[in-house]
Amino acid sequence: MTDAGAAVRARGLRLARGGRAVIESLDLDIPQGSIVGLFGSNGAGKTTLLQALAGLLPARAGELQVLGGAPRRSGRDIGYVAQVAPDGAFARLRARDFVASAWRAERWGAALARSARRAREAAVRQALHATGAAQLEQRGMDTLSGGERQRVCIAQALVNPVRLLLLDEPLANLDPRAQLGLLDMVRGLRARHGLTVVLSAHDLNALLTVMDRVLYLAGGRGRLGSVDDVVDDAALSALYGTPMAVARHDGYVFIHPARGFMAEQATHCGHDPQHAHAHPEHP
Repeated sequence: MTDAGAAVRARGLRLARGGRAVIESLDLDIPQGSIVGLFGSNGAGKTTLLQALAGLLPARAGELQVLGGAPRRSGRDIGYVAQVAPDGAFARLRARDFVASAWRAERWGAALARSARRAREAAVRQALHATGAAQLEQRGMDTLSGGERQRVCIAQALVNPVRLLLLDEPLANLDPRAQLGLLDMVRGLRARHGLTVVLSAHDLNALLTVMDRVLYLAGGRGRLGSVDDVVDDAALSALYGTPMAVARHDGYVFIHPARGFMAEQATHCGHDPQHAHAHPEHP
């Protein structure tokens, strides 16, 4: 299972959490340098899949190849930003120290030669600059706004020369302006560094202007493709195992059961205008 053009490749992938199968069988080919939006209802397996790609969760069955090999927990070429905000001692660190803590996966307190310290400082400065967070380096993590904290967390993921960036709900709890700024940063990172980016979200509309492909999870399965290919009545009906309908209005996409609208789907499908401001008119 090799493909020089694929950053992620999976065949018959099965993932479980707590003894329960979350993803039953998934086939994937994510091209290098692409931005993929990951969607699905709560419990569909978005976080589970991202953790498997990061090497944090083993596959129960099937094959998974990330950047040409098996996912590795300590792989420095994969950057992963979880949903959970830093807590405990990490929440009290200065931003620059928080970013530095992930450099080369070094352990706290490890003695570094002077040349290594200089290399680490340079990597931290570069990562903070890349995410527009250079001015935050002396600030405590617990003093940052949600958008500022997210930028510093992404900087930590970039402090090593990563090729794959995994972001779990990076837009959660951000106001529309912060969402647009973060998405513009992601677009710039891909353009400048050729990164492959997989980011999950509840609101498909928020990512319409930045993603190349959609990966939609439902019913233990998933489908990857363009928005038109995946966000389609027939494709989603097959995934959910029940008739689904897709409506488009004024550049926005709404997904709902064909026989009626479910409140549970509202936020996920962009029903809340406050969280759907990444409109095609606002690149």
